[in-house]
Amino acid sequence: MRYIGMLAVVLASGLVGAQPASRPAPIALASPGLEKASDVPDAVKLERGTKALATMREVLRDVLGKLEEARRAKDVVKLNCVNEKLTQIKGLLRISEQADVALQEAVARRETTSSEHEYTKVMIAQQKVAQLRSEAEQCIGQLAFRTDENLSVEVEEPRNLPGGDPTQPRPIEDITVRPPPASAVQ
Repeated sequence: MRYIGMLAVVLASGLVGAQPASRPAPIALASPGLEKASDVPDAVKLERGTKALATMREVLRDVLGKLEEARRAKDVVKLNCVNEKLTQIKGLLRISEQADVALQEAVARRETTSSEHEYTKVMIAQQKVAQLRSEAEQCIGQLAFRTDENLSVEVEEPRNLPGGDPTQPRPIEDITVRPPPASAVQ
């Protein structure tokens, strides 16, 4: 009796494990700028995916340029900031490339749910990469107020300024003449 109960449990667990794998659910679009993937025809998905990857690769090249700029300036703060953004962009680009391949396969197999899912991943990654590009630009520009130790500043003083040090005012002389009254009433 005990043996039959255990056999039933084993068989039930085997049946659960033998269920076909479900397809991934489409990613919910959190950004209002993205349209629903189900509204985009497959041919347009493929075209946009390819363009998105090209755009992300261009952003990668731009941010690599900013990294080199920070290296040449020998600014460790800028270098670390840009490098962090660059690492994130590389990861998103890698995910997008894999998603684009999966998108092409899903479209070829006419798997609507999978193609929508992969398309949405690429489009969200493109938006995130664009955001990271602007953050990398801020890394380079935001620290512009810091100065180099070797920086020297020359100041030209206009000739028509009164002489003396404004932080050291001259003593006030005694007033010998009283000013006229402010009102007629005394």
